[in-house]
Amino acid sequence: MNLNNLENLKSEMKNLGFSKELQEKMEENMKANLPEFVLKDQINGHKGQIDLNLYFKQSGQSENYYLNKYDVALNEGKPLEAGQQYLVISPSETAGKNNVYKRENVAEAIEVFKKHSGNAELAVGKDAAHKTKLATMEQGKINYVDKEFGRTFRNPPLPQTIWVERGKGFTASQSVNLIEGRAVYREDMLTQGGLPYKAWMKLDLDGPRDRHMNFNMNQYHDPSYGFNLKEVLDKFNIKELENPKEREKLETQLKNGDRPIITVEKNGEQVKLHIEAVPRYSQLNMFAANGKSEKREQFLKEPAVDKSVTKSKGKEVSASQGLGV
Repeated sequence: MNLNNLENLKSEMKNLGFSKELQEKMEENMKANLPEFVLKDQINGHKGQIDLNLYFKQSGQSENYYLNKYDVALNEGKPLEAGQQYLVISPSETAGKNNVYKRENVAEAIEVFKKHSGNAELAVGKDAAHKTKLATMEQGKINYVDKEFGRTFRNPPLPQTIWVERGKGFTASQSVNLIEGRAVYREDMLTQGGLPYKAWMKLDLDGPRDRHMNFNMNQYHDPSYGFNLKEVLDKFNIKELENPKEREKLETQLKNGDRPIITVEKNGEQVKLHIEAVPRYSQLNMFAANGKSEKREQFLKEPAVDKSVTKSKGKEVSASQGLGV
């Protein structure tokens, strides 16, 4: 194992926001000298569990490994609890025993389950002795699907490929925010001609996937598109804006695609809300703790009719994920 290659990859993983535990798993696989391997991780988002698959491949000319892409997929069903896995259980050739296939990714578990031609069960739990049944089949025919799991079972989450180059690209947290439908600000984008530019990026989740089964990316260039985050924030009575350090933190979180918590006044009382940046409409969205949308107009410094105008579609740029890093 090339130790310089290991240190470089650890640095790239750290820059992309992947955990130390995942870096340690990477090192274990590199020591095993596997030609390629996949690392898996899960993150709980606002809309469900996000599954991540990181793809490592060894060079054909050396022992060095490379991380050129990872997948991110949103599972809107109930997230896995600590220590749990998806289990696909089927009868073994040995009487009285079962085969148990363990998966952390729900789409992979569903795929393994559906490939069975005999009797099988899809469950979730710490092991086969402590499980909750999700689906069953008899002689290759599905005869039960848990009601709450039905939507996920019928429409398993499809992954979005995130391309990286030497540790540069969308970070893990940014990718989570993108797949949940929020916009992310990037200052290090490059055109196909190699020219740098800045833009807010947002996956077109309502549009069709491309031939690689990825969503296209809408880009709102800065400053040409006209969305100025500082100016939009200044329209609202947000307590955190009064403190320069808190304001800077808030802007950084919004640019990362996060839903930070703010303090505003409602009906004479201070309340906490989540907000997110909406560059397409040069606006902010606001949500209560339970996820219910709040009317932003009530928190303006001066009550006024919202005069924001939908930006011309001509200013939106639809691009594939690989256009820049």
